[in-house]
Amino acid sequence: MSSRNSQANKAAARERLRADRERQAKKDKVRRQVIVAGAVVAVLALAGGVGYAVVQANQPGYWEKAAKAELVKPKNTTGDDGTTVVIGKADAKKTLELYEDSRCPACAAFEQSSGEQVKKDIDAGKYKLQYFGATFIDNAAKGEGSKNALSALGAALNVSPEAFLDYKAALYSKELHPEETVDSFAKDDYLIKVADTVPALKGNAEFKKAVEDGTYDRWAMEMSKAFNKSGVTGTPTLKMDGKKIETPSGPEAFTAAIDKALQG
Repeated sequence: MSSRNSQANKAAARERLRADRERQAKKDKVRRQVIVAGAVVAVLALAGGVGYAVVQANQPGYWEKAAKAELVKPKNTTGDDGTTVVIGKADAKKTLELYEDSRCPACAAFEQSSGEQVKKDIDAGKYKLQYFGATFIDNAAKGEGSKNALSALGAALNVSPEAFLDYKAALYSKELHPEETVDSFAKDDYLIKVADTVPALKGNAEFKKAVEDGTYDRWAMEMSKAFNKSGVTGTPTLKMDGKKIETPSGPEAFTAAIDKALQG
């Protein structure tokens, strides 16, 4: 091979090597650009996700929104916000105030032992019953069952005072009242299941729709406010015309306590 051909071949090889290096450099540059662009997109996406999460976290919850929704007052209530719930004969001279939270286990124990006697006394005109519904256990034990059950009680009250009392008794019954830490009342289908044990509510389409639509959710929030303003800090609490009665255990003790309060 001549020196001339050898030099030409070396020059061609150097040119190919240079071209290969340029092509590789271009590829590397493009790859770096893609990686940087991807990183920027990822950062923006992360920032957007964090921003979205922050916005969502600052959005009012369902019950906060319900507190500002249109107020629908159940039938058989009085007062500006429909929070005065009085059941009994109009000529009954005394009023028994009853303060309860639907998730309260002590309330369930009281209702199971004395609830039937309360109903008999009301029917007999011994006194009227004024009901105050609380929702503080939702904060203490977490959840929303107290609020949801109170709304469902509003739907029952809209049917009739008797349906309200029977539904309240069913919610507190030994068979259907959940443990305080179990938020079963937060589920509409569970509340409807309980209602199916009450003749006036079983298969009642209007009641069912009101529970599922949350028709009385705002009313429940107003009832909760009324309880909070009452000064009562625990449930169950009983008062006869504003004077507190120590919560009795058992129907006989209840009757004795009530008779004493009626005389006072």
